[in-house]
Amino acid sequence: MILPDGYSDVPRGKIAAVVTHLEMTMRPARRDDPEGAWGLRKVDAPVPGWYRDLYRRVGEEWLWFSRARMSDANLAAVIHAPGIEVYSLVVDGRDEGLLELDFRKTRQCELVYFGVTGRLIGTGAARFLMNRALELAWSRDLDRVWVHTCTFDHPSAVAFYQRSGFRPFRRQIEIADDPRLDGTAPRAAAPHVPMIE
Repeated sequence: MILPDGYSDVPRGKIAAVVTHLEMTMRPARRDDPEGAWGLRKVDAPVPGWYRDLYRRVGEEWLWFSRARMSDANLAAVIHAPGIEVYSLVVDGRDEGLLELDFRKTRQCELVYFGVTGRLIGTGAARFLMNRALELAWSRDLDRVWVHTCTFDHPSAVAFYQRSGFRPFRRQIEIADDPRLDGTAPRAAAPHVPMIE
């Protein structure tokens, strides 16, 4: 469905974001790691409670909600599926960044979730995590690595992905129930996204 030019109403209780899909079809030039005491840890068979905690700490400010709405059984089925890999960015022994890679489509890798907690934004930790993500992805025989972000995300997200070697290829509008209204996210989350009850 194509929306008409001009304004379209978003019903009360809903949120709407412009989603930008970005891809790379060849291994990018390696970028130097920034200075920092970060590590990467692969988390085999992540426990749903651990995953939800990290997902919330990384994404609540940006209104990530899809995984928060899943039951433990459904979440475990996704994050334990063959071809899904979950990693944590570790700082001083604490998990402070989330990387989820999906290799289930032949010769492709999706960066399903990528982000660091708010206290690490601007420190170089995201660059470190992206360097590791691209190394892991391109260590396989791939034709494509892709990711998507939206207008609820950090204002520099698209530029960050482009500096990392991704190029935009598709845009969509996503409309969903506002997770702050059903208790999935705290009412104070993502103050940059107006809540219309």
